[in-house]
Amino acid sequence: LDVVESLIGPEIYSNPVQHVRIKPPEKYLPKTKSGKAVLSATQCHQDNGVVTREADDTNMLTVWFSLTDTPVEMGCLKVVPGSHQNGLLQHCLDYVQGNGDVTGNGSRTIPEKLFAAEKTIPLPTKRSDLICFHNKTVHGSLANVSEEVRWSFDLRYQPIGQPTGRPWFPGFVARSRANPETELGDASRWRESWCEARAQLSRGDNLSFNRWKQGDPRCA
Repeated sequence: LDVVESLIGPEIYSNPVQHVRIKPPEKYLPKTKSGKAVLSATQCHQDNGVVTREADDTNMLTVWFSLTDTPVEMGCLKVVPGSHQNGLLQHCLDYVQGNGDVTGNGSRTIPEKLFAAEKTIPLPTKRSDLICFHNKTVHGSLANVSEEVRWSFDLRYQPIGQPTGRPWFPGFVARSRANPETELGDASRWRESWCEARAQLSRGDNLSFNRWKQGDPRCA
């Protein structure tokens, strides 16, 4: 949180778009219909592209936290430096690369023709390293071609009061210098908030954070 505060200020909200990411060795994983391994390399995207439009101006910071040493062969993160300056790019659900590989398959992928793909660099890490980047930074990950399982946290933070982009999921105040009594330090309360959200969503309300449509001409 000290690192986060140095980047977005002292009033810090934990965005609900957060994950524990587990990437097993690709050779042992089952394959999809297109022949791709499940949980294989993550295609290039922007985190701004997986939230609703109301969060487009949110100062959202992604913090990728390595739980294991993650060299290149274990499927480390890859980023395109400076790509956050180009705004939100088109994400495709059905993009086909020039070599015929389908990289969409329902996930959100930015066509390589829309960003400087040749500038992509890998970011190998040691256990407990942090990688912080802007929510419009183009990034993905490499395939895990090792014999080890890659573990990481994908956490996101933003200034208190800004839209999260997933309003039906619960976030919480992680740090507030102005109102420290609002900080959430009780894991059971955090769990309860997710149980409440699950109960509400199970009613079948039509909620979607996917802003992208199949068949966009920019995806051809």
